[in-house]
Amino acid sequence: MINFTYLLSNDLDSLNKPRYSNWLKLVIVSEGRKTGDIQYIFCDDKHLLEINKTYLNHDTFTDIITFSTTDNDEVISGEIYISIDRVNENYKAHSTSVIEELNRVMVHGILHLIGYGDHTDTDIKLMRSKEDYYLHLLR
Repeated sequence: MINFTYLLSNDLDSLNKPRYSNWLKLVIVSEGRKTGDIQYIFCDDKHLLEINKTYLNHDTFTDIITFSTTDNDEVISGEIYISIDRVNENYKAHSTSVIEELNRVMVHGILHLIGYGDHTDTDIKLMRSKEDYYLHLLR
């Protein structure tokens, strides 16, 4: 099951939750996995910075932090924290729409839970390729 929690008030309440849930489940199935319990938490920079400091020892802003909550590689479960402040900054920097950037960050979190990384140039290239492919399926 995929759940969405909003720790701030904005227009995200208008997201088509069933459409997003179905799309994200399709991503998981396409990667040969099963959907477990996935929680998206939409928050602000301040909240995500605290998580970054507390759990990852990083004192920097980020758009997403993902925590896996499963020990079964077949089933994808976890918490995906997304800073809407960062999404709003990033969409402008990347000359895209806010919804396109939000979509990218949402699928990015799922790909992290599946096991894809983004620390090396090779990892980043593969991650971006997967994001682009799955974003195309949402259109």
